[in-house]
Amino acid sequence: MENMPMPRVMSDMLILPDGDVIIINGARSGTAGWESAINPVTRPLIYNPNGKAGARFSVMAASSRPRLYHSTAVLLTDGRVLVGGSNPHKYYNFTGVDFPTDLSLESFSPHIYRPLQRFLKTSAVSVRIVAPSFNTHSFSMNQRMVVLKGAGVSRVGSNVYRVAASGPSNPEIAPPGYYCCFSFMLVFRVLDCGLRFSNMLAYKVDDALLPFTIN
Repeated sequence: MENMPMPRVMSDMLILPDGDVIIINGARSGTAGWESAINPVTRPLIYNPNGKAGARFSVMAASSRPRLYHSTAVLLTDGRVLVGGSNPHKYYNFTGVDFPTDLSLESFSPHIYRPLQRFLKTSAVSVRIVAPSFNTHSFSMNQRMVVLKGAGVSRVGSNVYRVAASGPSNPEIAPPGYYCCFSFMLVFRVLDCGLRFSNMLAYKVDDALLPFTIN
């Protein structure tokens, strides 16, 4: 852990499919409650827990809308983050206040979101399942990401591949329920490592051990 680039209260945090954490929404000062926060923070942060010490936080592009009390964020099935809400008033108040009630929605595309596929390096494919979370009051309940073992890739047609991976070994690792399944490949370049999504499907985990096959 290390210090954040700026103060932040009432943020929303989500685990991204690559294991990074997005910190979005909130204010620089104040507290939760009716009109108790000021100085909105519009720039999301990406926290890389495996990054070099002192450089684990990255500051992303700013949103045009302040998201304060009663804001929310949720991971979408294509890897984007849906952001919405902000009602720092006892009732809906759209005029005559510093931060009006906001009912709009935005989508944030993190650094891993690159849907265009140019090639596939089959030796660098990773498959993860992510439990969908439900977010309120700066807490994303039910968050869980599991990296599946044995992600093997086989070509089944022109620019069509099959990815097979072993499911969780016991229900303590992945409790029964619905999960989003992300498969992506590591794209190694000169100075950094990016990620490209290959596919996404939704699965329901019922048994202790499940095979996963993604076309």
